[in-house]
Amino acid sequence: MSSGGRAGFKTAGFILLAAVVALAGCGYHTVGSKSAQLPASVHSIAIPTFANRTRVYHVEQVLTEAVVREFLARTQYRIVYKDDGSADAALRGAVTTAVMNPVTFDTTTGRATTALITVVARVSLVDRGGKTLYENTNYVFREQYEISNEPAAFFQESTPAMERLARDFARTLVSNILEAY
Repeated sequence: MSSGGRAGFKTAGFILLAAVVALAGCGYHTVGSKSAQLPASVHSIAIPTFANRTRVYHVEQVLTEAVVREFLARTQYRIVYKDDGSADAALRGAVTTAVMNPVTFDTTTGRATTALITVVARVSLVDRGGKTLYENTNYVFREQYEISNEPAAFFQESTPAMERLARDFARTLVSNILEAY
């Protein structure tokens, strides 16, 4: 093949490759770049405090507050704090399990050095007519934290760990609800 034929072949190949890439890009978007929305009839969402079916104090409030903050930060929906029928949809949740377990131990003292918080919750988003828009009966979230063995430097790390877990839970829940549409 002559060098002129090769150049023409390379040019045609380049044009073909550019066309394929351009056509393959049609309709492409990254996750989250599109403004996902619930059905057009939903303008407000009631998010009452989740139920707490555990013995862990305040866990339902921490999770609910994180979910409300996430909806307010990421969407334009009006958030109602009571499920009194005034909202177009209601997000109901229940914390079914909340446990803190030691994970690692100091070999010298036998004291726990890290712990793991595990929270299991179920949530459902139901419209005013009773239609389920979103449901997950088994959200499982875990957060590990260190336990200080030094009394002078001790501070309770379980509370910040629970707040981190709640933020992760809220981000995931809101993303799952929005991406379902």
